[in-house]
Amino acid sequence: QVQLVESGGGLVQAGGSLRLSCAASGRTTAKFQMGWFRQAPGKEREFVAAIAWTGGIYYADVAKGRFTLSKDGAWNTVYLQMSSLKPEDTAVYYCAADATRDSPWYDLETLGGYDTWGQGTQVTVAS
Repeated sequence: QVQLVESGGGLVQAGGSLRLSCAASGRTTAKFQMGWFRQAPGKEREFVAAIAWTGGIYYADVAKGRFTLSKDGAWNTVYLQMSSLKPEDTAVYYCAADATRDSPWYDLETLGGYDTWGQGTQVTVAS
């Protein structure tokens, strides 16, 4: 069983930066994969970025050029560095893991590609 805990959210001015962290505990496999999603009030949860077990990293259009996903070598922690933040980036950010599904890379952009979710961390970008 894998548990995920996000941290690093907060209030930031537009144009500022934040780094979110997702700490994974429990048993991870050789094909462990992780992703970030976000959900703004009244909107559906949407894909932000993901890293596959192959090392491939995928970004949503809203994240390209502004957000950077990285991980430590052992999958203990995954980071989402966010810069040039905009008010429309305001949302609860969720970390997710595919610990058992071995999802293909294109499924990592969907909610169904993951079997474990963190509790979320609030990011608020003030204009």
